[in-house]
Amino acid sequence: MPDAVGHRAKFGVIVPSTNTVVEHDYNAVSPRGVTFHAGRMYIEQPALASDQDFEGLLVQIRASINTAIRDVMTAQPDHLVMGMSAETFWGGVEGNQQFEDAVRAASGLAVTTGATATCHALKTLGVRRIACVTPYQPIADAEVERFYTESGFDVVAVKGLKCPSATAIAAVTEDELIAAMKSFDMDGIDAVVQVGTNLSMLRLAPYAERWLGVPVVAINAATLWQALRSNGFNDQFDGFGTLLRDH
Repeated sequence: MPDAVGHRAKFGVIVPSTNTVVEHDYNAVSPRGVTFHAGRMYIEQPALASDQDFEGLLVQIRASINTAIRDVMTAQPDHLVMGMSAETFWGGVEGNQQFEDAVRAASGLAVTTGATATCHALKTLGVRRIACVTPYQPIADAEVERFYTESGFDVVAVKGLKCPSATAIAAVTEDELIAAMKSFDMDGIDAVVQVGTNLSMLRLAPYAERWLGVPVVAINAATLWQALRSNGFNDQFDGFGTLLRDH
């Protein structure tokens, strides 16, 4: 239900309590008349230093997501956006569909997930062979690769940064991200996609596109783009990469 400030739409954004990047990124783009309202999933143990830790984080997300949805629904949003991505890649295409169905059932609203948004973005850009940058451990990198492969893309490379905790993801520097992307052999790569919503890539993406010579899809740009487009808003924005500028 739009209001005086969000006179076009209000988006409910579901984020882990450890995430400090998503809200910043959406507000940096700042679509006219669209506001963002967070429902936070409580993460008591943010460790991500091993595959086992990563599975433990997903357990915490699954235990707290319905409470976060319940809370944000009191703001009467028009649409939900998942400001977390690992769970949306889990189980491949079918797992993401089941996740979206569960969120719709809990909220009664349409939902944008990182997996679906980046997939639609890559298809809109007309690319096939991709490389991925993630903050994840190998167990989650495998799920990311599975999702994109099942979606019809050739995953040429995945660079997982193996961040030791959920909060440490936000501390990854632009220099570290640049080094990760420069580690790719770009021959035959049509695009780079960055996943992990607490990884700050929004402002780096357009610069990376210049020296890589291919589109760079930052996940927070993709989820915002998909949420806007699915609500009939065709605004375009400079400074955040090809996707938001041209599509």
